[in-house]
Amino acid sequence: MESKFSLKDHLFNKPKVEGLANEIKEAYRQFNSEKFSKEVIQAFPKLELKERITHIAVCLRKYLPQDYKEAIGIILKALPQPLDLSKTDDDFGDFIHAPYSEFVALYGCEEKYFSTSANALYEMTKRFSVEFSIRIFINTFPEKMLQHINKWSTDKNYHVRRLCSEGTRTTLPWAKKISLTPEQTLPILYKLYADKTRYVTRSVANHLNDIAKKNPDLVLSTLKQWKTENKQSKSEMDFIAKHALRTLVKDGHPKALKFLGVSDSSGIEATWVKKDKSVTIGGAYNFSIQLKSKQSKKVIVDYIIHFKTQKGFSAKVFKLKAFDSSINETLILNKQHKFMDNMTTRKLYVGIHQLEIQVNGSVLLKCDFELLAK
Repeated sequence: MESKFSLKDHLFNKPKVEGLANEIKEAYRQFNSEKFSKEVIQAFPKLELKERITHIAVCLRKYLPQDYKEAIGIILKALPQPLDLSKTDDDFGDFIHAPYSEFVALYGCEEKYFSTSANALYEMTKRFSVEFSIRIFINTFPEKMLQHINKWSTDKNYHVRRLCSEGTRTTLPWAKKISLTPEQTLPILYKLYADKTRYVTRSVANHLNDIAKKNPDLVLSTLKQWKTENKQSKSEMDFIAKHALRTLVKDGHPKALKFLGVSDSSGIEATWVKKDKSVTIGGAYNFSIQLKSKQSKKVIVDYIIHFKTQKGFSAKVFKLKAFDSSINETLILNKQHKFMDNMTTRKLYVGIHQLEIQVNGSVLLKCDFELLAK
């Protein structure tokens, strides 16, 4: 039987830890790489991914000099070469270097170490993003950290520039909350939206998407301003806008749809072709719809599942298709939605669920279906 893939074991395992230990040994001959590796690896079976990062940082504290500045000097000397700057996207580096910035956050977030720690984070993010660790410093030293971030936003290294947007996102997934306001972070994004690197502009768009959940008008006015400045290419500006407004589009926000050139659902007829009456946990719910357009227009089709919960229902919007329709065009859309029984993001409850088909922000079809026990 094929074993289940484990992300934590893929990213943090014996070869990875021993590789990290050897890097440190090269920079600090007194480092007991064997004892360090053994202590780190022995605890892995009982630790989740983020716990492994913290555990490695704690072990580094034990086996490196107790003087923080001396320890940071060794870590910086042990760092691998910066990531390849000839790339422009999806170059995350190796997760085994994440404990370095965790070390900085755990032991260096003090006034007397601020300059040392800020410089360390600057160097580390060129190897693996420090977007989680920097938030500890933003919360503790907001003004001083923002000064560094504003300076870094024009750095020649695109990983440093991306950090300035990603690290200041108000609702960065799986990260500590920060107290920055859009008024504090938008000036940073103004410096970054014209970046020529997709890794950076995607982060800018994600940052705007975070802001849009609470202040859609501010994001729309910002995007409008950026479009008039002509500092970014049209194709990349279109990408930023579409990505930044994706949550508003899912919510059927009229102004966001209009900004993207999408009108209402008038002229679009939707009918069911097929829809299952039930689905078993672990299986897939199948449905098909027919769309007929009486006019040429942009069409965005989403489907919304209202999941049964202990207290009622919880809605989740999923993308189905976006296209440009022609007059009298007919299109059949088929979808299988899997109801996996081992999801970490949602607990499934048997019973009646609801499905809605949303076209250009309006619900045109809806039905109930039953989720059955395995």
